[in-house]
Amino acid sequence: MANRIVLNTISYHGKGAIENIVPELTGRNYKKAFVCSDPDLIKFGVVAKVTDLLDKASFPYEVYSDIKANPTIENVQHGVEAFKTSGADCIVTIGGGSAMDTAKAIGIIVNNPEFADVRSLEGVAPTKKHAVFTIAVPTTAGTAAEVTINYVITDVEKKRKFVCVDTNDIPEVAVVDPDMMSSMPKGLTAATGMDALTHAIEGYITKGACAISDMFHLEAIRLISTHLRGAVANTPEGREGMALGQYIAGMGFSNVGLGIVHSMAHGLSALYDTPHGVACAIILPTGLEYNKSVAGARYAAIGKAMGVEGIDNMTQEEAVEATIAAVKKLSADVGIPADLKGILKEEDVQFLSESAFADACCPGNPRDTSVEEIQALYRSLM
Repeated sequence: MANRIVLNTISYHGKGAIENIVPELTGRNYKKAFVCSDPDLIKFGVVAKVTDLLDKASFPYEVYSDIKANPTIENVQHGVEAFKTSGADCIVTIGGGSAMDTAKAIGIIVNNPEFADVRSLEGVAPTKKHAVFTIAVPTTAGTAAEVTINYVITDVEKKRKFVCVDTNDIPEVAVVDPDMMSSMPKGLTAATGMDALTHAIEGYITKGACAISDMFHLEAIRLISTHLRGAVANTPEGREGMALGQYIAGMGFSNVGLGIVHSMAHGLSALYDTPHGVACAIILPTGLEYNKSVAGARYAAIGKAMGVEGIDNMTQEEAVEATIAAVKKLSADVGIPADLKGILKEEDVQFLSESAFADACCPGNPRDTSVEEIQALYRSLM
């Protein structure tokens, strides 16, 4: 079977990478940018790091910031109308997954108006045209939305998130500058970093894993395990290592899929507004326990990438337990809760389990599952 790999046309990495934004726009003869970000990033001056460059170059732009932490159908609809009235011909999205996911949906609908009903984009939508030209500038080291073909939108009415997968949504240019991440608070750094680790680990054990994605995921696991603690402490080395590690994880999972950890986490964010990275981090050890009967042979490589000492001399069972322990230790070290106490309500378990089973990430899980088994997993975390 052939493996498909979709990546950005161009990506820039490292300190000062944002200096390439204006040349990319002017070199392609774009005339006005639709700057898509969230209110907090504007408030704290993060967006200004980019808009100052646009101002200096006298490059016109309009800012759109009607975006929630878990972006909604309404956020996308408002954004489409704002883009149409702005006179912009390109998008610069600055932020974490919320801003970039919103920008992806806006860019797709503008160029594929037959998908104006945002719900019609769920799953693998047969769009015909690439999204509006987009430069994506991440401000968190976690979602890797700047390099993926996925985006997630919240359906407030139905109290669920839905995943959209479309090769036409990937930003043509990614600008991954660790300086854009330096103002992230510790809690957000930890949560997004654990989301990135979950991407790398789930991507490594997913049914769709291949030699190319394995290469990406193992290096991402190594970088994240080495640098997340430093990033939480806001060291330059930690920020730079996480910026690269989360991007490399995105290069992998975007092309091969994820599993039940993400499908279970999506429901928690939609129903309780739980930060996605926190939900992933809490569920990840339980997901690894659940999948070890099918994917356990791969855990030693994960543990080795995480720096588990002596893992080459362990039995498979020992390596599995040591790897899960390393995940728990990293999560605890950066301040993530160990369970869902105070978050998950018993009366919601059935609905959440059905939503997780129907989620687009679920089929990629290495072990086939059921609504009943997902119920048991949720309850084990209460």
